[in-house]
Amino acid sequence: MLRSATELLSSRDLLINLTAREVKGKYKRTALGQVWSLVNPLAQMLIYSLVFGFVLRAKPLPGDPSGLDVFALWLTAALLPWILFSTALTNGMQALISNENLIKKVYFPRSSLVASAALAALFTSFFEMSVLVVVLYLFGGNPTLYLPLVVVGMVLYAALGLGFGLMLSVANVYFRDTQHFVNIFMQVWFYLTPIVYPITLIATRADDSGRPWILTLYRLNPTERFTELFRNLLYDNRLPSLGTSLYCLVVPLVVLLAGFAIFGRYEGRLAEEL
Repeated sequence: MLRSATELLSSRDLLINLTAREVKGKYKRTALGQVWSLVNPLAQMLIYSLVFGFVLRAKPLPGDPSGLDVFALWLTAALLPWILFSTALTNGMQALISNENLIKKVYFPRSSLVASAALAALFTSFFEMSVLVVVLYLFGGNPTLYLPLVVVGMVLYAALGLGFGLMLSVANVYFRDTQHFVNIFMQVWFYLTPIVYPITLIATRADDSGRPWILTLYRLNPTERFTELFRNLLYDNRLPSLGTSLYCLVVPLVVLLAGFAIFGRYEGRLAEEL
């Protein structure tokens, strides 16, 4: 584990170049270029707002104490971080397979391929979040004091995606169906996270059924805690609870360490397996 992480840190120049390649290559030869990183989340936001905000009439509570009461902004404050996490995870999972020829030709820290995918997702997410912050100001929100914590939260969320990406990238080399199973699971995971509906819906159902443990089990989901964290900072304009803050700090670090441990164990055999 330590060897893999140390090699990654010692190859910073390579990591920067790979990240720049990821960022530039994603929208290469497209008319809109980097603007597509805004168009895609905007399209998702409009679709989910129409389905859940207008048709199903999901009604989250107004921001406390911000007073914001705009479903699209409430949704986007959680949707953009989710896109960061899921992109870091899925692109990291596919990084080794996508760079098969490069891995076979020359030695370099293989983890840098997975890490560059997470960093590229983080870079794009900063761009998207900047636009969201401007819109929040236009609607009366004031997240100024909390923006440094938003940045920290984004780094931790990307680290969580990187940790899972390191594990799954190895699994994907040995078992190529991994990426297909994960793509399906990510769709399920999205709806297991209160992004398009408020968590009060789960709490109410748990109370009505006489099974309060359902909510406790539901909240073990790390993406639920990150959803709460970003909504508190951006939409509510207040600090998240201490429990949520500690959870969002500890879990990504544990998953990242586990990812490096598993990746380091199999890194030496990746070229021959590919």
